[in-house]
Amino acid sequence: MPQVTVSIAGKSYRMACGEGEERHLEELARGLDARIDEMRKAFGEIGDMRLHVMAALTLSDELAETRRRIETLEREIAAQREAADGAAQARLAAESRLAEGIGRAAERVEQIARRLSGATGEG
Repeated sequence: MPQVTVSIAGKSYRMACGEGEERHLEELARGLDARIDEMRKAFGEIGDMRLHVMAALTLSDELAETRRRIETLEREIAAQREAADGAAQARLAAESRLAEGIGRAAERVEQIARRLSGATGEG
C-alpha cells in the first residue's frame, strides 16, 4: 500500500492510501492546509486544534450543503423524467389516434372510390 507524506499546518504526516490515490491525497491535504491557513489569518493564533476543528467543521458543512443540493437536483431530474415520460406517452397516444383516424379516412376514401367506380361502370 503506497504511503504519502503530507504537510498540514506546518506538520508532516505520513499517510497510507490506495494504489494510484497518492496525488488525490496530496491535493486533499493541500486544500485542508489552505483552509487552516485562511482561518489562521482570519482568527489569529487560537490554537492548532481549534483551527483544525473549525476547518473540518467548515468542510463538513460544505459537504452537507453539497449533498442537499445533489438530492434536490436528483429530485428535480426525477420529476423532469416523469414529465418527459408522460409527454412521450401522450405523444404516442396522440400518434395512435391520428393513425387510426387516417386509417378510417383511407377506408372511407376506398369505399367512395368503389362506389364511384361501380356507378361509372353502370352508366
